[in-house]
Amino acid sequence: MALLLVLLCLVFTHLAILQHEVSASSNSDFDISWGSDHGNIVDNGQQLQLTLDQSSGSRFQCKNEYLFGKIDMQIKLVRGNSAGTVTAYYLSSQGDKHDEIDFEFLGNLSGDPYIMHTNVFSQGWAIAKCNSTSGLTQLQTSTLTLCSGIPNRLCKFSVDGTPVTVFNNSESLGVAYPKNQAMRIYSSLWNADNWATRGGAVKIDWSNAPFVASYQNFSAQARTASSDCSASSCLGGFSGAQWKIPEILKFRSLKFKTLDFWGFGLQSFGVFGTTFTPCNIIIPDAEQHRSMKDTY
Repeated sequence: MALLLVLLCLVFTHLAILQHEVSASSNSDFDISWGSDHGNIVDNGQQLQLTLDQSSGSRFQCKNEYLFGKIDMQIKLVRGNSAGTVTAYYLSSQGDKHDEIDFEFLGNLSGDPYIMHTNVFSQGWAIAKCNSTSGLTQLQTSTLTLCSGIPNRLCKFSVDGTPVTVFNNSESLGVAYPKNQAMRIYSSLWNADNWATRGGAVKIDWSNAPFVASYQNFSAQARTASSDCSASSCLGGFSGAQWKIPEILKFRSLKFKTLDFWGFGLQSFGVFGTTFTPCNIIIPDAEQHRSMKDTY
């Protein structure tokens, strides 16, 4: 099985001093929110499992909404022939004008690598999408880091500590940025064989069902949202450690920036297969952003 170690790091502003943080480290912090008979908590509560078969997929969500902090999760992707399946792991707020930052892992035929998508939404708009033409193989271990909502800073996705996508805050140029809404953690396993594998040409082989994705070792050191603590009211007063951002992560302009991993040799990290193609991120200018339709 593919063991995917996922580190999901939410940083909505300056990191708070420790007494403002809350911690969680149990899979009891999650509920099965779709396909209740296809989601299980096993191993004495230490592991979550999502299952997909012809009748349904499944999804879990965290009981808390987070403003900022650090969240860890280990994910084991669907093994074998996973073509047509998608395992999504993401942060999202609620409503039509939601913010969302997500990873999607598109299944493939046995032996072929997963394809990884990273997406950023703000106020219901898809504002940045990044697709790797070749990604994680089913036998590799990696770490994913997602940092979201740092006002005036950036959103960062990384694998084994290496950034793979960075979305810079360009509000001054008219592009929305996900910074003001608390987000909940979700993960889902679902049938997307109309588009997921080779543009939908390869369908799910249901003889391999049930498909299973497993999750364990959840850990959160994060500030939770509450009725008296919104993103704007709670974040403004914190003056803890600054988020350190190397100058190399700063974009020079907004229109159609291409991020080529700054020369990192990702294969040397044991993350991607030899066919990995660097991921390009395209961020629209303000006019294009206003005309984009949310097709997600």
